[in-house]
Amino acid sequence: MTYRVDLAVRVEDALAELPGEGRQEVMETIAQALVRRDAWPEPGGWEAALWFGPRTWVAFIASLDGIDIVNMGWAG
Repeated sequence: MTYRVDLAVRVEDALAELPGEGRQEVMETIAQALVRRDAWPEPGGWEAALWFGPRTWVAFIASLDGIDIVNMGWAG
C-alpha cells in the first residue's frame, strides 16, 4: 500500500532553512514515522503524535492514507 505525506507550509519553510544534513535527518525521521503505522494516532482525529530521531522530531496527525506533518525540529 502506498502512503502519502503532507507537509504544512511552515514545515516546508523550516526545511528550506536547514542545511542539507538537517533536511536529510528530518526527512529520515518522517520516513520512519510513516512506516510505523502502530505509532499513528487515530486517523481523522484531532490527536497528534511525536516521532523522534537522533537529533530530530516531527509532530503529525494521521489520515487513512498517510500523515500530515504539522511541525518539526532539528537540534544540529
